[in-house]
Amino acid sequence: MKKYLTGFILLLFIACSSEKKERLFPVLSYIKSQVAHVDTSFYPIMKITWLDSIRTDTQYVKREDFSNLAKDFLEMPDLAEKKYQAQYTEEKFFDQGLNRIVFTCKPKKSETAIIQQQETQIMPDPSGDKVKSFFIDLVTSNKDSLVEKKMLWKVDESFQVATLIQKPGQPQITQIMKVAWNGKPHE
Repeated sequence: MKKYLTGFILLLFIACSSEKKERLFPVLSYIKSQVAHVDTSFYPIMKITWLDSIRTDTQYVKREDFSNLAKDFLEMPDLAEKKYQAQYTEEKFFDQGLNRIVFTCKPKKSETAIIQQQETQIMPDPSGDKVKSFFIDLVTSNKDSLVEKKMLWKVDESFQVATLIQKPGQPQITQIMKVAWNGKPHE
């Protein structure tokens, strides 16, 4: 009995003293796989753009142009990389109203982070959980403007990028681009 108790205490000590490093959800890898799928599909791809809440254009786009349209997602920092692990925290919770598991990543120092928030929603399912969407909020600034991109990726359906541009002494400009595929309804 004493032998088992000593082993249990040793195991408990090792478990408590070893710092567990969890990787953040690999959002960029998942989106890259979505882009690769659409690039090799025969889905009709529609792009809709708005400028300051007024629909300005709706058009079908070539499959070859899809990855260029998704570049804001493809060029964002990959928070799953080891170099970002210490810079971000991840909260996990279950939203009963949405029936979703939500992973929310936020920077420890928001004033220096490009990604201000990254959210992943997963729908639990007995046959296997399904990733439903990603929301990413990016902020960049340069000498004459502050640019915020609110990006939404709905898995196997569409993505949307809302770009808010604020220049000193001028009203904010809002540009929205939505790209939909896979025969999903277009708004």
